Amino acid sequence: MRTKNFWLDTLERAVKTFAQALIAVIAVGTPIYEIDWLPGLGIAATATAVSVLTSIASAGAGAPDSASLVGGGRHRQVG
Repeated sequence: MRTKNFWLDTLERAVKTFAQALIAVIAVGTPIYEIDWLPGLGIAATATAVSVLTSIASAGAGAPDSASLVGGGRHRQVG
């Protein structure tokens, strides 16, 4: 958890979560000019905070230097 790679992984996950949550708020069938942006941003910020806390809670459970619960897998090279 004290490595640069861990925090970069956490940041990447947080940014993706923010974008996904905001897109979900936009996609509920409301025209873009009628969206109440403040609650939408609040929902996205809450999801982002949960993502960061989940990454911190996952530290050391998966692959080293990763915010993932899943260990690094081995991929078979074909060819």
